[in-house]
Amino acid sequence: MKKSALTIGILATIILAFASCKDEKQAEAEKTVTNYVTYVDSVGNVTSDDAKANWSDIDAGYQAKVSEAEMSLAEAKDAEALREKLAVSKAKYESLKAKYQAELDAKKVVVVKTPNQLLRDRFFGEGKVGEDMNFSWVNKDNILKVYDQFFQSYKDNKGDFSREDYDETKLIYEALDSRKNTVEKEGLSSEDNTKIASIKFKFAPMFKINRIGAKTREMEKAKE
Repeated sequence: MKKSALTIGILATIILAFASCKDEKQAEAEKTVTNYVTYVDSVGNVTSDDAKANWSDIDAGYQAKVSEAEMSLAEAKDAEALREKLAVSKAKYESLKAKYQAELDAKKVVVVKTPNQLLRDRFFGEGKVGEDMNFSWVNKDNILKVYDQFFQSYKDNKGDFSREDYDETKLIYEALDSRKNTVEKEGLSSEDNTKIASIKFKFAPMFKINRIGAKTREMEKAKE
């Protein structure tokens, strides 16, 4: 009888220990799934710019959290409810990931610039002047610098210009001159005006000769 009672006691202890272990596994699974869900929610609260700037770190953190959560479910007593909870957050994260990835990919699209835009960028800096030839950013304080930069860039690169480049340069120069007429009325100093006149005096005959030369070269090539 004593032996039987001892055996029952041992079995009961084993069962209790097993149940306790199961409860611990369940608690651990619930904790890791909750941590995972909280992480995904926090990603959703990050601003779009911050998320895109730090996406590699965010995704690395996500992969660690989801891996931990899925491993904990293997030994959970009530895994089904936790799996459903996990699936909802997974769908939320994948939606966020698709959104940010699309925006990041869009930034990687290479914009092929036209020869005319490359020419304008060469004269004034990237993106300063577009197809509309808008020089509204030129004012009495910077116009001398703009003319000087234009002239120096022209001298440095004119040897590579095609006839079309010279035609575009003429339009650019005329648009800049038109802006100068406006700036003169806005307080352009006489000193800067004189210096600009000197640049224009040197540019005009140089441009005329170079443009004729480019047209002549193209006509000669066409005859070959």
